[in-house]
Amino acid sequence: MPEQHLPGGVRPRIPGRAARKSAAVGLTLAALTAGATTTAGPAVAHPQTAPAAAAPGCGAAHTIEQKLSTGTTWRMCWRYDSKAGLVLENISYRPKGETKPIKVLNSARLAQIHVPYDDGKHEYYDLTGQNFAQELMELAPAECPGGTIKSVKVPDADPSHPNVKGLCTTTRSRGHAYRMHDLVQPDKTYQQQGKDLLVYTVNQVGWYEYITEWRFQDDGTVAMNVGATGSLSWEDYNAQDGRGWPIGKGAKDYATSHSHNVFWRLDFGLDGSSKTKVEQYDSTVSAPAGRQEGPTAKTTRTKVAKELAGDHKAYRWWRVVSATGKNKDGHARSYELVPGPTIRYPGRGFTKHDMYVTEYNTCELFASHNPKCANGHPKSVDKWVGGQALTHPVVWMNVGFHHIARDEDQQPMPVHWQGFSIAPRDVTAMNPLTPKELAWQNGHWEWRS
Repeated sequence: MPEQHLPGGVRPRIPGRAARKSAAVGLTLAALTAGATTTAGPAVAHPQTAPAAAAPGCGAAHTIEQKLSTGTTWRMCWRYDSKAGLVLENISYRPKGETKPIKVLNSARLAQIHVPYDDGKHEYYDLTGQNFAQELMELAPAECPGGTIKSVKVPDADPSHPNVKGLCTTTRSRGHAYRMHDLVQPDKTYQQQGKDLLVYTVNQVGWYEYITEWRFQDDGTVAMNVGATGSLSWEDYNAQDGRGWPIGKGAKDYATSHSHNVFWRLDFGLDGSSKTKVEQYDSTVSAPAGRQEGPTAKTTRTKVAKELAGDHKAYRWWRVVSATGKNKDGHARSYELVPGPTIRYPGRGFTKHDMYVTEYNTCELFASHNPKCANGHPKSVDKWVGGQALTHPVVWMNVGFHHIARDEDQQPMPVHWQGFSIAPRDVTAMNPLTPKELAWQNGHWEWRS
């Protein structure tokens, strides 16, 4: 049934996640009944031809374009999905010195928020089972300082309130982009304050409110974060099971501990081609030998030719490489995956790895409880890694957090951020923010006479 609204269009606080569960299941079943196919599908993913990348023109209402004061322009399309919420597509940027925009991503979206409770009594899948998208929150002007709040038509929302002013686009300073004391001119210092384009929404699930933030930096880096805030659920206090943390006076009320496992799905389209390549780099460190001052490190590259379930280790990293584009130095453009702090949850198969690379499949959109594929198709990302050759790789990132509540979590609960970033590697020949006076110092340079 439609959600009830208080006078003035204010959304009511829903009393606990359990109350949401039955309504969410009803909506999910209705959606599956309307859209599911009865054709039995294969048990493993098979390659499908991806649709051609849409032209940048997605209409003014669904275009985000921002030229930052430092000279970089970001451009993308946006739409709002009935389960994933905000989806960004055809993401490109044009740094200073480039004649045309550089395509980075075909699409970027949340792929699941998995919330298992330590006592085993509750386990939630917020995107596909808890009305995450339908609970898009109205943003006040103060929440989008200096920016624009766009109106979003929310699929499957209360028909009397289908449009929500819930998408903020704004810019923000991030501090030093660089600082360099010039050795040639001792009285000269170069410094630049970095600027970012921020795109974000707020979605409520029970007592939690999730801030989904996409941060596009002027140096080409893209940071993806989810911030959990709101309240601790009053239903989640239990002093009987021996778990949790005492909240309030004495040791009477214990907040139940739980995990937040957030997944993102990235479909790269570097330089306009989906035929990107994935590479893994590992380094080994050996003890000093002979007259060496210190240990030695040797780095090796492994081309990831088939689907992968990967884990972060010391001195390991991955990059996604363009199949067609090179920078002005003749080096292949790529983006490096930069992990954030994470706690890997071992309780489910799909949460046992930090990242996955799968071959593109139109129906594989959510890391778990994926509702889009035909009957018989595996429902989680770990089961899609079946040894297929990669011709159009899709990257899935998993960032976990074990929430053991504290006194400071009330009231309201401070934002806890979890996420990661992708950083340009050889996309431009030099730092895109390089001042003109230093543009000649590319590669091995010598003192000027």
